[in-house]
Amino acid sequence: MNKLDTLQAAIESVLGTRVVRLVREREEISVTVGPADYLASATLLRDHAELCFEQLLDVCGVDYSSYKDQPWEGSRYCVVSHLLSVSKNWRLRLKVFCADDDMPTIASLGEIWSSSNWFEREAFDLFGIIFEGHLDLRRILTDYGFIGHPFRKDFPTSGHVEMRYDPVAKRVIYQPVTIEPREITPRIVREERYGGLH
Repeated sequence: MNKLDTLQAAIESVLGTRVVRLVREREEISVTVGPADYLASATLLRDHAELCFEQLLDVCGVDYSSYKDQPWEGSRYCVVSHLLSVSKNWRLRLKVFCADDDMPTIASLGEIWSSSNWFEREAFDLFGIIFEGHLDLRRILTDYGFIGHPFRKDFPTSGHVEMRYDPVAKRVIYQPVTIEPREITPRIVREERYGGLH
């Protein structure tokens, strides 16, 4: 039995019916749990002697609304956490889907791993995912007046407004977007006879 087999067996034994889906590919394991089991699962992953995931390395949001350019069946927003066990020398990807697409909400991991703080703020800022129990949930990358969540797939690429410094007003001002759409398809793809090719 190799290390990945051992980890998979431990996850299945410890989390049991909390596991909604377990995917093993590219020498990695991804475990999806339900929103109601998220905190309990994270606590078990950290504290259980067979697992010992002492460190949370990353938390990010994912918008599955057009996953792989195809219609997606299921909840739109997912929170993905990357865990590391130093003592066992293994890693795990923990996934949970938010139950409500209109108001994506999930529990904060702040009580379990304090390193989740800024990662959860980033997922809130960019995807609009609300982390219940977070002690300081506010934007971290966009400015205070920013409207919307720029990593959502329905957010326009050029944004809604742009800001610039106005030398007359001597301050930063917001104005409608002045970027004109342009063709970004490589020339070789959009022109049949490019470079003498027939």
